[in-house]
Amino acid sequence: MQSAALLVLLSSCTPAPLPYQWPLPEGFPKPAVPADNPMSAAKAELGRYLFYDKALSGNGQQSCASCHQQAFAFAEPQAVSAGSTGEQHRRNALALVNVAYNKTLTWAHPDLQQIEQQLLIPMFGEQPVELGISGHEQQVLQQLKRGPYPALFEAAFGDEAVDFQRVTQALASFVRSLVSLQAPFDRYAYQGDDSALTPQQIDGMNLFFSERLECHHCHGGFNFTQSTSHEKQPLDRRPFHNTGLYFTGRQQVAGQGYPDKDRGLAELTMQPDDDGRFRAPTLRNIALTAPYMHDGSVATLEDVLDIYQQGGRQTREGAWPGDGRLHPAKSNFVKGFDLTAEERAAVLAFLQSLTDPHFITNPAYADPWPASPAAGSRSQP
Repeated sequence: MQSAALLVLLSSCTPAPLPYQWPLPEGFPKPAVPADNPMSAAKAELGRYLFYDKALSGNGQQSCASCHQQAFAFAEPQAVSAGSTGEQHRRNALALVNVAYNKTLTWAHPDLQQIEQQLLIPMFGEQPVELGISGHEQQVLQQLKRGPYPALFEAAFGDEAVDFQRVTQALASFVRSLVSLQAPFDRYAYQGDDSALTPQQIDGMNLFFSERLECHHCHGGFNFTQSTSHEKQPLDRRPFHNTGLYFTGRQQVAGQGYPDKDRGLAELTMQPDDDGRFRAPTLRNIALTAPYMHDGSVATLEDVLDIYQQGGRQTREGAWPGDGRLHPAKSNFVKGFDLTAEERAAVLAFLQSLTDPHFITNPAYADPWPASPAAGSRSQP
């Protein structure tokens, strides 16, 4: 009886796991996290190793970090991505910035609302192939039993067992940990540092949030995107917009005007009004994530501003010529506006103030493998 009582006493004295410490400014709401995958530092650390490990692909040639590179705010400087087999995709890789706050994921899918769910697409999808795990499941799992994974799985889940549910939970935890809230704008807006922005950037900020430009309607809130949710705001907004990029001559029927290769939200809803509607991405670190738009067809921020000033894009050459300004489903907020040269420079300067240098150099987000000699190779032997 005494032994049993001692065991009960010892178990009651065992400290509970410390709650996850979000790197948030004081007063910021925490992201909403699924109840069946609570955040932990150990789980995020395991996810970091997985994120940078090429052994997570079917042929050992690609990792998540191949298309989501820290130096570019976890985007990549390519118009569209290529999968592990070299297959070209049709969309630009979204930056992984404050993804924990996203209400919806990917460019145009209203029902993908959890990172664990979205991760299955690059891992197992076959049209197009990304990591290409399908058909190579046991081979990949075997690779995830090499060092240092046994200790990492033990720390994250309590034992060394490896399966794809744990892999997705750890990867999702790491992606949720990618918080970027240390830009000059944050020091100015949330920390009371009036010197954090230049007078030019302040002028640009006032223009950005004005009804004259109307940028904030689609890129508003602390995360500069309408697709935002957190513990204090569970509301589901409709964050998909047609910005007037295309209205091709041969497809100007029944409200359709975007190229058949990617009609955005309309591919899922089958509604003509959703033709060319895509999710408004965050503008945080936007200066690092060129090229822009869902298909990477806009090279620079200056070009992006040109399009919005004109109320859409007129394309005279290439595969899909036409006047996107005339698309009937174009957002009412994309109506065009005039800017002086000084105002234009101010807006661009403000967008630069959304760059968070700490985010792209934070060692907690960096590739862990080169600094771990015991870890072995990231790719298959």
